Amino acid sequence: MSFVFAPASPVAVPIAGSQDSFPVRRVYCVGRNYAAHAREMGFDPDREPPFFFCKPADAVVPVAEGSTLSLPYPPETANLHYEIELVAAIGKGGANISVDEALQHVYAYAVGLDMTRRDLQMKMREAGRPWELGKAFDQSAPIGPLHPAQSVKDIEKAGIWLQVNGADKQRSDIGKLIWSIAETIAYLSKYFRLEAGDLIYTGTPEGVGPVVRGDRMVGGVDGLGTLSVQMV
Repeated sequence: MSFVFAPASPVAVPIAGSQDSFPVRRVYCVGRNYAAHAREMGFDPDREPPFFFCKPADAVVPVAEGSTLSLPYPPETANLHYEIELVAAIGKGGANISVDEALQHVYAYAVGLDMTRRDLQMKMREAGRPWELGKAFDQSAPIGPLHPAQSVKDIEKAGIWLQVNGADKQRSDIGKLIWSIAETIAYLSKYFRLEAGDLIYTGTPEGVGPVVRGDRMVGGVDGLGTLSVQMV
């Protein structure tokens, strides 16, 4: 087979403690999956079915542990928000996965950021239009190294946090997810066949807010290291 131009190389996220990398296939994100965040966004946090949006695979930007990503402030926004998230990396495909079996499909976990052009997202939401302009832009999904699931202890009770310029902005724990990791995977797999290489950004806790050029974000999930990003 020949191509009219060379295909892009797959986005690959490093595996902690290994020379191997995880090739990214698709990126799914869960909206409003912490009750307090739902409230701060003006929604009732009752346990309605989860909803999802997607980012392109090439929005993912791997960030090595101990390094800081220089992230350009994106165009056409005056209100760029951080959202710290636990990311589940799928290592085994499946459809209509049961809740009891869902975690068997997780290869690894990581710390991620769902960067959001909030002004554009709100404008699209108010018009009843898709969120891509607010969510799916270039380099909108920084991610730290993946930690194999078997090496991660008590992830469903782990703390999650983010600081901007050293000040606490988000601090919660994974146990406060409205839909657990397993429930999220099971529900998503009813609508999409999940495959090895998929990433699921599982939602962000309360405390989201804006950053400007020069701000440094440092976030983490207990047991998964930290993610450092500098806006430029």
